Amino acid sequence: MNKINKATYNYLGKYLTEVRSKGRYTFTLDELKNEFNLSYSAIKQKLYRLKQKKEIVQIRQGFYVIIPPEYSKQGILPPYLFIADLMKWLNKPYYVGLLSAAAMYGAAHQQPMGYTIVAKTPAPRNIDKLKIVFFSKHIFLSDGIIQKKTAAGYINVSSPELTALDFFDNIHKFGLNRITTILQELTEGMKPSALAKIAKQYPNTAAIQRLGYILENEIGTTKISDILHKILMDRQFFVIPLSPQKEKKGEIDSKWKIIKNIEIESDI
Repeated sequence: MNKINKATYNYLGKYLTEVRSKGRYTFTLDELKNEFNLSYSAIKQKLYRLKQKKEIVQIRQGFYVIIPPEYSKQGILPPYLFIADLMKWLNKPYYVGLLSAAAMYGAAHQQPMGYTIVAKTPAPRNIDKLKIVFFSKHIFLSDGIIQKKTAAGYINVSSPELTALDFFDNIHKFGLNRITTILQELTEGMKPSALAKIAKQYPNTAAIQRLGYILENEIGTTKISDILHKILMDRQFFVIPLSPQKEKKGEIDSKWKIIKNIEIESDI
């Protein structure tokens, strides 16, 4: 059947069925244009009908997600089923990180309200309707990114060690109490050798200081915190406040060069 004949026989529905048969949930406008001898306007008209029937959802201009019957009630797929395709289409290195990564390790304490993605700077704009939040990052550490299998293939996820450091890299977004609560569970999956490898490459020295201090003084995992202190000894590091959002007043922990300017109150 040639391309023009395909258009005669519900070409788009058949094509989307074929896409799903390959384990994919996504397609792009450019793919359709390449597949069929039809104008953009003709394809968009058909896509509009499918959107009205809630069989597809437009995530970005030109990028669509297929909604199979089992997700028709929700009206959208869980982001882990399409995020890899979306980031490939955007040509952006990425990983599922922070709260969403912690949740995958059973350490979110409570289910995060949104889906957190760390992307290469400049990060894409947030997808508010789907509660997908992008965090921007200049340097990607391949040692800290692992692949998790999903029903749609593999997605990039930050390891427990990288996740912990990233929380302190974004401390102003989450706050120390929340981070400490998450760390109490996240540390159970952290490996000393992996932490050493990642921390040596991690550019934010203040994040290493704060993580090390919390691990030792609030969680009591000196086996892991000592690794971070050894790494700090090979760097030039300065006195910083435990909470950057509070006054720089308080007793100084000489080991970590941390001003204890806040009392930690974990939620656990």
